[in-house]
Amino acid sequence: MAKTAEIRSDSTMAEILKAYPGAQRALFQGYHIGGCSSCGFQPTDTLEQVLKNHNVLDVPGAIAFIQKCDEMDRRLQIPAKEVADWRRREARLRLIDVRSPEEQTLARIEGATLLSGENVDEIRALPKDTPIVFHCHHGMRSLDAAAYFAGHGFTVVRSMSGGIDAWSREVDPTVPRY
Repeated sequence: MAKTAEIRSDSTMAEILKAYPGAQRALFQGYHIGGCSSCGFQPTDTLEQVLKNHNVLDVPGAIAFIQKCDEMDRRLQIPAKEVADWRRREARLRLIDVRSPEEQTLARIEGATLLSGENVDEIRALPKDTPIVFHCHHGMRSLDAAAYFAGHGFTVVRSMSGGIDAWSREVDPTVPRY
């Protein structure tokens, strides 16, 4: 299933998640599906089965919602090289690392702030127009963080696609890959 693949009612969740990696987050956000064991699904389940199991009858509406969320995810993403250019031009840009402290000891981008329980309120208190780029190892956790902050009124948030791995490959090869 290609990234722009059609989602059908008989598409398996594995096929959907391959084509639309944010589909699980979209289903949870829109329908409270897939966030825990009681509302989860199997990769072999079809979309129609999953929705029916959760009393969601509007399959076309759910498909449209997954696709809309995918478009929003794409708009939130920014390549590592563009982040590097943006950092040079914009002094206010905050680079926020959403990886674990253990991961940060393996590799870090100079000037990035590790998101932690101690500083999350400080970051939430930033002006809503503060430019923020979140990053993680490969770009999925940072996309979750960017979507969360965008959903809470932040207007200039992005997720670095490919994460610190892309930064190491495309911007600064002195940053170790792991």
